[in-house]
Amino acid sequence: MHTREEQLAAFDRLLTVMDELREKCPWDRKQTFESLRQNTIEETYELCSAIIRKDMNEIAKELGDVLLHVVFYAKLGAETGEFDIADICNRLCDKLIFRHPHVYGEAKAKEAEDVSKLWEQVKLKEQDGNHTVLGGIPDSLPSLVKAYRIQDKAANSGFDWEQRADVWDKVKEEIQEFEEEVRNGSAQAEDELGDVLFALINAARLYKLRPDNALEKTNRKFIRRFNHIEARARQQGRNLKEMTLEEMETLWQEAKTTEHSAPLQP
Repeated sequence: MHTREEQLAAFDRLLTVMDELREKCPWDRKQTFESLRQNTIEETYELCSAIIRKDMNEIAKELGDVLLHVVFYAKLGAETGEFDIADICNRLCDKLIFRHPHVYGEAKAKEAEDVSKLWEQVKLKEQDGNHTVLGGIPDSLPSLVKAYRIQDKAANSGFDWEQRADVWDKVKEEIQEFEEEVRNGSAQAEDELGDVLFALINAARLYKLRPDNALEKTNRKFIRRFNHIEARARQQGRNLKEMTLEEMETLWQEAKTTEHSAPLQP
C-alpha cells in the first residue's frame, strides 16, 4: 500500500492530467455537465457489476473511472467559478463530521443500527438537508433500490415491524390479493404486483438481505444456464426453436449439475 504522501501525490497528478486534457484534448474540451451525465451513470453501474463479481482488479479500474468523473465535474465547476475540488472535499468532510456526532460529538452509538437511526435524525437538522424523512431519496433511483431505501428510512424513524417474522403474513396477503386480481383479469393486477414486490423487499430488508444484489445474482445465474442450453443445442446442430421444452429442461438441469460440481464465476 502507498503512503499518505504517495496517495496525495497521485491525486495531484490526476488533477494535473485533468487540467491538461481539458486544455489540449478536443473531446475533453467539449464536455459539459449534461454530456457527461449518462457516462457517469454507466460508469457507476460498471463499478457495481465489478463489486458483485468481487473482481478486485476491475473494482480498482472502475473506481478510477468514477473518480475521473468527480474530478471532471470539479474542473467544470472551477471554470465557471461555482466550486472546485477543494469545495467538494471540504463540504464532504463537514457533512461527515456533522453526521457522526457519535465520533465527533457527545452522541452514543454502539451498533451499526444505532448509527443508521442517528443519521436520519441528524439529516433533518442540516440547514440544507431534507425536511422530511423520505425527502432525500432521488426520483431517478431504480425502483428496487428506491423501495429498499424508502423502507429503511421509514424504519430508522421508528416505522417498522415489531417482530420481523410478522412480515411474512403481509407477503402472503399481498400474493393472495395479486393472484385474485390476475385470475379476475382486473386492471388492478399491476398495482397488486407492486404491493407484492414491496412486501418482499421489506422482508429482505428485515433479514439483512439486499434484494438488488439477490436479483442480479439470479439474473447472472439464469444467463449462465440459458447460455449452456444454447451452446449444447449448437453442439447438436440444432437451434432452440427446434427443441421441445422437455429437452431444454434436461439441458437446464445439466447446467445446474455442472455448476454444483465446478462452480462458475458469476
